[in-house]
Amino acid sequence: MLAHYHGQIWNASEFARSFGVADTTVRDYLDRLTSAMVVRQLPPWHENVAKRQVKSPKVYLADSGLLHTLLNLRIQADIEAHPKVGASWEGWVLEQVIRRLNVDRQECFFWATHGGAELDLLVVRGRMRLGFEAKRTVAPSLTASMRHALQDLHLDRMDVIHAGDRTFALADRVRAVAISRLLEDLGQL
Repeated sequence: MLAHYHGQIWNASEFARSFGVADTTVRDYLDRLTSAMVVRQLPPWHENVAKRQVKSPKVYLADSGLLHTLLNLRIQADIEAHPKVGASWEGWVLEQVIRRLNVDRQECFFWATHGGAELDLLVVRGRMRLGFEAKRTVAPSLTASMRHALQDLHLDRMDVIHAGDRTFALADRVRAVAISRLLEDLGQL
C-alpha cells in the first residue's frame, strides 16, 4: 500500500480503514518504517501566508529499487509505463538532493496549498530557504506553482531538477539543473 502511496500526502485514516485498525496503529508503523530509514516522511512547511496550507506529511519509500520491486516493475520499460513513474522520479531526485546537500531531516519539508500550489522540497537552514522541484522532462519551464512558492516562501533560490543534460536559467533565482550535472551544478549549502 505504501508503494502505491509513494509521493502522496499521508492519510492515516485511509490506511486504518483498509486494515481495520486504529489510526494510531498505522501511524506507529509508519514511524517505525521511518526510523528504519525505509520510508521518508517529508513534513509540511506551514507559516502565516494568506493561503490554506496542507498540514499532513508526504511519504516516500526511501529506496527507489524497493519501490519498483513492490510495484512489480522489473525493467526500465515497466517503470516508464507505470502511473507512478513521475512519483518515482520525484522521490529519487529528492533523495539525491538531500544527500548532495547533506541536510538534516529537520531541515527538509514540502509545501502545498489547498489551491494547488506546491513545492516538492523546501530546505530551510537558518535564514536560508532553497526550493526544489523534480520534473521528469528534458525541457522544464517555470510554472505558476513555482512562482507562488518563490514569492510566498521568500525563497533564496529554486532549482528544478530535470532529466535533460544541461543547466540553464528559467527566471530570476530559478535554474533548471540537469540531474546528470547535479554534483557540479547544485553547489553547497
